[in-house]
Amino acid sequence: MILINTGNGKGKTTASVGLAIRAIGQGFVVAFGQFMKRPDQAGEQEVLHTLLGARFHAKGKGFLTREEQFPSHRAVSEELIAWAMEQMQDVDMLVLDEALYALQSKLLQEDELRNLIALSRQRDNHLVLSGRGCPDWLRDEADLVTEMTEIKHPYKAGIPAQKGIEF
Repeated sequence: MILINTGNGKGKTTASVGLAIRAIGQGFVVAFGQFMKRPDQAGEQEVLHTLLGARFHAKGKGFLTREEQFPSHRAVSEELIAWAMEQMQDVDMLVLDEALYALQSKLLQEDELRNLIALSRQRDNHLVLSGRGCPDWLRDEADLVTEMTEIKHPYKAGIPAQKGIEF
């Protein structure tokens, strides 16, 4: 199945981590890759690295904020895409966190994502994608799309990101 966690609300990565843990608990082989996120940036990374070892990949450069950053960010994304294609050969579930942000930013090309989806369907494994801004073609292609909707967020009240909650 192709599963997507999207929307402007919090919880996309958390839901994706939850799916990975549930699958591991059922004896599935899981790989988890993160676009954008730097190593040791977020709390889930330590746990995922411990659980998955080499099947966890987070070597991003942070979020793309300036055009001149694109080449180095794209190079890191290409490395993750190659890793993901390799992982697809041996896993039951592949999670690609922030894939939709990478897609919007052109760090992940549409044809690359379509190739991953085709391989997932061919191998009959699960592909989990997260991030804001899911394009219509991907919504149509997916088997399950969950949209996180922001109702209220502490940042709007001036409360900064909280360790253990946002990262």
